[in-house]
Amino acid sequence: MLGILARILKVLNSETSPAQIAAAVLLALFMGLSPLGAPHNLFLLLLVLVLRVNLSLFLVSFALFSGIAWLLDPLAHSLGKTLLEAGMLEGLWTAMYNTGFWRFLGFNNTVLLGQVVIALLLAVPVFFGVIFIVRNYREHLKARIEKSRLMLALKSSKWGGKFYDIYSSMSH
Repeated sequence: MLGILARILKVLNSETSPAQIAAAVLLALFMGLSPLGAPHNLFLLLLVLVLRVNLSLFLVSFALFSGIAWLLDPLAHSLGKTLLEAGMLEGLWTAMYNTGFWRFLGFNNTVLLGQVVIALLLAVPVFFGVIFIVRNYREHLKARIEKSRLMLALKSSKWGGKFYDIYSSMSH
């Protein structure tokens, strides 16, 4: 756990662009909100590996969004059901379901469809929100946190010292 936290802090303090950090969180958003066995998650996992996003940040964000997804399941079910039962979309759903590829993706599942729509709605705010947070952290908080009494006490404590050693070994 300390190693993962140290890796995340290393990414925040590194020269990695805020957009690349936001991409890791965004991919975790889509994968975390949809049910784990959803076929499109394989494609998302491939993107994580090909785009070389930070894996530690992706995994922590994935765990966070998976927990949020569990809370959003009732809303996702209602949203997915409303969309699947919408009369004006019936032709679209029929055409998609009659195509093997779309049937394989399972968008006829109310929870899956609802979670994907929620992820799509959250994608832009999450992406730009993470960029904003990373930039503000680097510009305003990083130096103040490193000089704070809490950080100095943490460095001198047993567990904080181990954490700082892990963090320091990764930054070289």
